[in-house]
Amino acid sequence: MSSGDGILREDAHLEDGYDLDRKLVGRVLHAVERGDQTLLTELLDDLHAADIADLLEQVSSPERASLLQLYGREFDGDILSELDESIREEVMEVLNPTVLAEAVRDLESDDVVDLLEDLEEPQQEAILDVLEDSDRVAVEQSLSYPENSAGRLMQREVVMAPEHWNVGQAIDYMRESEDLPEQFYHVVLVDPRMHPIGNVTLGRIMGTKREVPLMDLVEETFQIIPADQDEEDVAYAFNQYHLISAPVVDGEGRLAGVITIDDAMVVLDEEHEEDILRLAGVSDESSLADRVIETTKRRFPWLAVNLVTAVLASLVIAQFEAAIAQVVALAVLMPIVASMGGNAGTQSLTVAVRAMATRDLTGSNVWRVIRREALVGLVNGVVFAVVMGIVGVIWFGSPALGWVIAAAMVINLVVAGLAGTVIPILLEKMNIDPALASGAFVTTVTDVVGFFAFLGLAAAVLL
Repeated sequence: MSSGDGILREDAHLEDGYDLDRKLVGRVLHAVERGDQTLLTELLDDLHAADIADLLEQVSSPERASLLQLYGREFDGDILSELDESIREEVMEVLNPTVLAEAVRDLESDDVVDLLEDLEEPQQEAILDVLEDSDRVAVEQSLSYPENSAGRLMQREVVMAPEHWNVGQAIDYMRESEDLPEQFYHVVLVDPRMHPIGNVTLGRIMGTKREVPLMDLVEETFQIIPADQDEEDVAYAFNQYHLISAPVVDGEGRLAGVITIDDAMVVLDEEHEEDILRLAGVSDESSLADRVIETTKRRFPWLAVNLVTAVLASLVIAQFEAAIAQVVALAVLMPIVASMGGNAGTQSLTVAVRAMATRDLTGSNVWRVIRREALVGLVNGVVFAVVMGIVGVIWFGSPALGWVIAAAMVINLVVAGLAGTVIPILLEKMNIDPALASGAFVTTVTDVVGFFAFLGLAAAVLL
C-alpha cells in the first residue's frame, strides 16, 4: 500500500488562515449542479485531501452525494482518512464499489484499520475483499488487537535492518526494495529473534559513510510500544519523549509494526476534543454533520441531569422563602452569588481535568494543587466581596446586606475552587471519567452552597 497526500498549492482556495474559500465552495456546488465533471475535477485537483474532506463535511447530504457521484474515479483514498467519522460511512456507501476499492488500496494499513473498525461486519468484508492478500492479512492482524490499542494504531509497513548491518547495506536495501512505505522516519534495528533494539534516523544514515555500523548511529531515546497498550498512553509517550516514530511489539517482544507521530498526535487531539465536549455535557461522538434527532438524543440525558441539579438548588431556595418575601433585594442578588461560584468552579474544573489528562496532576502534588485553588478562590472571593459589599450598600442602602453578600461571595468562591479540583480527583479514583461527570456535580455544589450561604446569612442577619 502507499499513501499520497495531495500537493498543497498557494492559490485562492484558502480564505482565513487555512479555511476554505466560500467562493470556491460555491463554484464546486455550481459545477455539481451543472453536472460539469471537468470543472469539478479542475477545482478539486488543487486541493489537499484534508481540504476536500472539509468541503464534503460542510455541504448537505444530498449535495455530498451528487458531488461524489460526479467526481467519480478521481477520488483519493486519503480523503477517506481525513473525513469525520460521522459522515465517512455515508461517503463510502455513496462511492462506486470500484472507486472505493481503488481508494482503499492507496492507503497505509493503519488508515485502512481506522476505516474498518467502525463499520459493520458485512461492510468490513467488502473492503477487505478488495485488498491484496498480504495487505488483508496485515489489516486483519491489526483488527485482532483490542480497540483503542497500539495494535490498532500502528501501521504494518516498517523498514527494518539486522543489527549487524552498516550504512551502505541499509542504503542498498532501501534503494532496491519495491515496497517501502511512502513516508517513514527511522530504520528499526532488530536482533535475530526480531526484537527491536534501536532506531536510526534517515538523516543520520544519509549523512554517514557507508562502512559505519548502524549500531553506532542509534538514537539515545528509544521507546518500545506493546501492541496492547492503550492508544492514550501511546500519545502521551510521543508527547512526553518527543518521539517521531516508535516500534510496536507483540506479546513475545517481536516487531509487529510502527507508530508515527502523525497518528499519535491524532489520538492526542481526539482525547483533548473528547474532554472538551464532555466538560460541556456533550457526547464525544457529536459532530456538525449529525442530524437533529441524533444531536437531540445525545444532549437530552445531560440536560436531564442538569434539571435534577437545578431542582436541588431550588429546594434550598424554598427553605428561605419567607426571608426572600421580606427582603426583595435577596432575589435580585442571588443569581450573582450563584453565577460567580459556577464560573469559578468551572475554571478550577477545567484546569484540573486538563492536568489529569496530561498527567501533570499526580499523587505527589495533589494537595498542593488543592491548596492553591482554595487560596485562589479565597483571594478572588475577598476582592469581589469588597466590590459586591459596596454595590449592596449603594444599591439598596443597607450595610448589613453588603456584609451578607460579601461573606457569601467569599464562602462560595472558596468552595468553588475546592469542588472544581476535588470532585474530578474523586471521580477518577472511582474509575468515572472526570471530564464526563464533574460538571454537573461542581455546578450543584456551587449553586447549593452559594444559595445556602447567602440566604442563610441573610436570614440570620437581616431578619
